Amino acid sequence: MSDIRLFCFGFGYTAQELVRQHSDWQVWGTSRDAAPSGHGDISVESVFFDGSAVPAGFFAIADQISHVLISIPPTEQGDPVCSLMGKQLARLKNLKWLGYLSTTGVYGDLQGATATEDTPCYPSGPRGQRRLDAENQWRSVADNADLPLHIFRLPGIYGPGRNQLLTLKAGKAHRIVKEGHVFSRIHVADLARILAASMKNPDPGRVYNVADDLSAPPQDVVAYAAELLNISPPPLQNIETADLSPMARSFYQDNKIVSNRRIKSELGVSLSFPTYKIGLKDLSQKL
Repeated sequence: MSDIRLFCFGFGYTAQELVRQHSDWQVWGTSRDAAPSGHGDISVESVFFDGSAVPAGFFAIADQISHVLISIPPTEQGDPVCSLMGKQLARLKNLKWLGYLSTTGVYGDLQGATATEDTPCYPSGPRGQRRLDAENQWRSVADNADLPLHIFRLPGIYGPGRNQLLTLKAGKAHRIVKEGHVFSRIHVADLARILAASMKNPDPGRVYNVADDLSAPPQDVVAYAAELLNISPPPLQNIETADLSPMARSFYQDNKIVSNRRIKSELGVSLSFPTYKIGLKDLSQKL
C-alpha cells in the first residue's frame, strides 16, 4: 500500500488521470455537487467544497493527509482554497507536499522567446494576472506557515477525451494563423507523471514549467490531426479577420516557447509523448 494519501481541491481532468495511474493511493477529491457522480474506474472519496466553508469532515481526516493538490482556479477575489484553507493546511501534521497548478500564462508575451522558471512574469491579460496573484498568495502563506509548496506552470493540456481529433470529428476545429505564433502543450498522462515524480521527491518552494519538447503553431496541430483522421483540414483563417470570441482571441496574445529542462534534470522525467504528433497518433489509434 502506498504511503501517499492525497487530498485534491478540485477533482478534474488532471487529478483524475493522476489517480488513475496510482490506484493504490488513498484519495479524497472535492466536488461542488452535494451528491457528486462517480468516476468510473477511479477510487476516490468525494468531499463537498464550494469555497465558502471548510469541507465537511476535513478535520476528521486531517492527520491522514500527506499530499495536497490544488487545481481550482482563482477568482477576481483571489484563490478560494488559499483564502479559506491556508491556515488549516498549515496544521496538517503529516503534510509532505503541496502542489498548486498554475499556468504558463504568467509569463505573458515573450514574442517567441523561451520562458524558463526564472523568466520574469508580466501577464498580458486578466486570467494570467489572477494566476500570478494566486501564486504569490500561496507563496506568502507557505513562507509564513512553512508549507511544502510546489508550483507547476501548465500550458494547454490534451489527452483522452480532450484533443484536436475529437474537435475535428465534432466539426468545431479551426485553423487560425498568426504569423510566427506558437503554443506549448502537454499530454495529461505526462503531466500526471510529473506531479507524481515531484510528490516522491519534494523540493519545497520549487517552480516547474510543464510542457512537451515541441512548441508549435496551433494550425499545424489541427492539420496533423486531420491527416490522422484522413479528412480535409478546415480552411486557414487569418487571426485579424477570424470570427473569434474575446476569450478565444485572448489565447493568441502570448507567444512563447516553454522550457521543460527542469522537470527532466531535477525530477528525472522522460516524456512518453514528447511531441503533439506522438501524442495525437497514440490517441488516434484508440478512437
